[in-house]
Amino acid sequence: MGTGASREERVKTHRTVTAIIQARMQSVRLPGKSVLELAGKPLISHVIERAMCMRNIDVVVLATASGVENVPLVKLAESMNCKTFIGSEHNVLERFYLASQKFGGDFIVRITGDNPFVDIAYAEIIIEKARAGNHDLCSPLNLPLGTAIEVIKKEALDRAYKQSSEPYHFEHVTPYIKEHPHLFSIRRYPVNLSIPFNEIRLTVDTPEDYELAGILYSHLYYGKPFSIHDIISFLIKHPALVKINSGISQRPMNHSEKGHVT
Repeated sequence: MGTGASREERVKTHRTVTAIIQARMQSVRLPGKSVLELAGKPLISHVIERAMCMRNIDVVVLATASGVENVPLVKLAESMNCKTFIGSEHNVLERFYLASQKFGGDFIVRITGDNPFVDIAYAEIIIEKARAGNHDLCSPLNLPLGTAIEVIKKEALDRAYKQSSEPYHFEHVTPYIKEHPHLFSIRRYPVNLSIPFNEIRLTVDTPEDYELAGILYSHLYYGKPFSIHDIISFLIKHPALVKINSGISQRPMNHSEKGHVT
């Protein structure tokens, strides 16, 4: 068999990473947003493409809910060679836990299906920070809404699943961990990014969000993902665009209402 490293030795030197993208067709504020077109492709395909471009991710999984309405998401993901998992509609924490049990991974990257602007370079940095520091929960600080990821150590995800108790704990995956900093190693790494705007919404949760996303993708997407730096440069030249969705309020982490999960 040669003199190569054993599987145990490889595991020690390479902490495996599984990206789980949560997405479903039901959405109160913007129904069917996962398959809305951006630059000629369904929105969710851009999210999957960005995850699959991250060099330090071993497996990409689309985790959706049961129901015939979500079959198109499964078929689309499979057409992109993305793994799929079908689980609970409202218990997203369980969806993540069971998907991670099936596909493995020392660290789980949480990506939401309504974020087609997740920045690949910064995601790769945060993944490496999480692995190097062996953190339970790791995320960037100062990136615009919709461009960041969360990295969760598998053991922390398991503990959150077993110990969570509030409804919103199960709908938003990481609140239990964030509410118990004495139990978990939580790190938020500041990002050196200059943004000449107070706030930018780069998620797609409302018609206004989708309008802005459509404009950005029509000008910046040429067959491969673009960066947050490309977005900021474009918005500096067209500052009025930031106002399109500036009046939208983001739901708090402890929000819990069936039908409002991704």
